[in-house]
Amino acid sequence: MRAKKIIRIQIRSVDEALEDFVSTAESIKSGQKIQREAGVYFASLEAFRKAITPKRMQLLHAIRTEKPSSLNELAKLLNRDIKNVSDDVIFLEQIGLVDRKRYDNKTAPRSAYDEMQVKIAI
Repeated sequence: MRAKKIIRIQIRSVDEALEDFVSTAESIKSGQKIQREAGVYFASLEAFRKAITPKRMQLLHAIRTEKPSSLNELAKLLNRDIKNVSDDVIFLEQIGLVDRKRYDNKTAPRSAYDEMQVKIAI
């Protein structure tokens, strides 16, 4: 049984992100090893809500559970227009939540992760 692949999604201000960047750069400069962390970051809760909409969450779930063999199959599963599904898959791929595998003139979307953990700074 394979381990769950989990992505951390963080909502933090630009200032906090810059502080983290500077701290990491200083650690590298002083010769410290840095542990690489995979994640997706948003500057606000509103930005997160615009990016991870209910339809995109439904799409992510369908990709993970149904493992469609093409974007057309995914669109049919969700009863959505292929253009909108394709746009959502491309967006989710750009932010690192979906992969696309090409074979036999088809594009099969694959979930890059099994689970998302959302962390919101207050």
